[in-house]
Parts: sequence; C-alpha cells; structure tokens
Amino acid sequence: MTSEGKFLSNFPTFVDSKMNKLQHINYWLKSSDKDLEVLLYLMKGKKYVHALFFGHLYLEKICKALWVKKHKENHPPKIHNLVRILELAEIKLENNDMEFLDLLNWFQIEGRYPDYVNNLVKETNKHLAEQYVRHIKSIAKCLKEKLQ
Repeated sequence: MTSEGKFLSNFPTFVDSKMNKLQHINYWLKSSDKDLEVLLYLMKGKKYVHALFFGHLYLEKICKALWVKKHKENHPPKIHNLVRILELAEIKLENNDMEFLDLLNWFQIEGRYPDYVNNLVKETNKHLAEQYVRHIKSIAKCLKEKLQ
C-alpha cells in the first residue's frame, strides 16, 4: 500500500451510512456554517473571488441537505451545480434566485482552476461581492426554511 493509501485509509469518514436522515442533514448544515465563516473572513481580507467560491460551497451544502431530506438514499450526488442539485431535490425558487445560482456556479468552476481565476478577479470588486453575499445569505435563509 502506498503512503497515500495508508493516509486515506486512516482518514475518518464523516458521512457514515449508519447516520439517520436528521444526522446527515445536520452534517451538511454544520459544514456549511464553517464555509460561511470562511466566506466572511475572506471578504474582510478583500479576497472576493475566493469568498464567493466559499459562498457557492455554503449554498451547495445546504442544497445537499435538502437533497438528503427528499431522498431515501443517504448520499447526495457528487456534483456542484446548485441549480441541478435543487432540481434533483425538487426544490423551486424564484426565477431570479435560480438565475443567480447559475451565475454563482461560475465561481465554483473557475475557482478550482487557477488560470481562470484571473478572469474573475478582473470582474469581481468589493461592491459586486457584497451584493452577491447578500443574495447568498437571502437564498440560504429561504433554503433553510425548506428544511423545517
């Protein structure tokens, strides 16, 4: 076994198939809360593109909690497209919110590939990032209400 294999075999699996639905939903929500903290930290540091990457991640995990609530299976699909995850969870939002999520998807795609980040940095300023963060928080509130 390679040293990488040994490391991975010792790495804890946090999403346990023995988790009940509520435990699994709470797993996604607790993890999303940590991403919101990072988003806010990055905003203070004026790292707007990276902050919005974490904004996407924050919403993605809430969407996956909704997916878990809707499905008998305990493991949401390993995809990052917010619109698609909500479609699979049969969650409907206002058209302007869905359009925003589609735009936000670019931050997760381009945020993963350093050569694309430069394009986002040129277009993302403090004002735009603050608008996006407000919209992210608004959508998160709406999505969390659907978990009740």
